[in-house]
Amino acid sequence: MDFSTLPLSPLIALIAGVLILIVPRLLNYIVAIYLIIVGLLGLFPQLAG
Repeated sequence: MDFSTLPLSPLIALIAGVLILIVPRLLNYIVAIYLIIVGLLGLFPQLAG
């Protein structure tokens, strides 16, 4: 399996969903980190590669 062609957003969503089910208190941190990453990539698209 070639992981370089794997879409990143669905993978992050899946991992975050599983973590939230296991430890619901992580929801705030997961959402905050996700929003920070999306915001940084929106402001600086060259960071995405």
